[in-house]
Amino acid sequence: MSRRPTEPGADAVIRCAMSVDVEDYFQVQALAGTISRSDWDGLPSRVELNTNRVLDLFGEHGVRATFFTLGWIAERHPSLVRRIVADGHELASHGWSHIRADDQSPETFRADVKRTKALLEDCGGVTVQGYRAASFSIGRRTPWAFAVLAEEGYSYSSSINPIRHDLYGMPEAPRFPFRPLADHRFREFPITSLSLFGQNLPCGGGGYFRLLPYGVTTAGMRAVLRRDRRPCVFYFHPWEIDPDQPVQQDLSFKSRFRHYTNLSRMRDKLARLLDDFTWDRVDAVLETELPA
Repeated sequence: MSRRPTEPGADAVIRCAMSVDVEDYFQVQALAGTISRSDWDGLPSRVELNTNRVLDLFGEHGVRATFFTLGWIAERHPSLVRRIVADGHELASHGWSHIRADDQSPETFRADVKRTKALLEDCGGVTVQGYRAASFSIGRRTPWAFAVLAEEGYSYSSSINPIRHDLYGMPEAPRFPFRPLADHRFREFPITSLSLFGQNLPCGGGGYFRLLPYGVTTAGMRAVLRRDRRPCVFYFHPWEIDPDQPVQQDLSFKSRFRHYTNLSRMRDKLARLLDDFTWDRVDAVLETELPA
């Protein structure tokens, strides 16, 4: 666990949750209209190289994190899964092959999360408690998803981003950990947002952190820590520290901008972030908020 102070003069250090969505560069939503799933196995994979770089970075800064990992990745890179666990990080599920929850039926979703959990546990030798939906796709269209996850043995999700976005978002959702099921201990830990002027503004990582100046995200996080006195949850992807990844052609300006901007700056920004806040695994931070 990282032990650096969150804010000078704070009465108590609030641990924030660091998380990584383990997927390769060709599996992201921005490229879904350009790269077919049937082509994935024929593309040069960089996820093991990049995730090992992330693990090295966390090791240098004494940070433990949660790795929401695709079953598709774990099946092809079992040694990477074992290293995640051996280094003291939490192994969690990101579904099998990055299919949005709201593009699946309840039956298909159940088969997906069950299959992924079983493989990750077999490979990592640990119990998988957490789940994160592809593109934060649990929301108002999928009220059944939490019950399915609970029935399949998951104890928490981090699948809601309570902001407005063209690909996801549920701004009416709670901003901090909550129990989405009546009479059940299953928990949801939303991505962090800052409430300002009646709007929820993103400050929990992802593309916003890479695209915007460093101080924008961290100012929002510090405001949440100071005003709300609640932990933040931050996320990013291994491909975001890889400026040498293959560049896809025939992308829209929006997709190209979202995917490739500031890749060369991301690692240094992350290193600074790891030093400026106190971090731990999602399960450990959630336990202080909503005990199981």
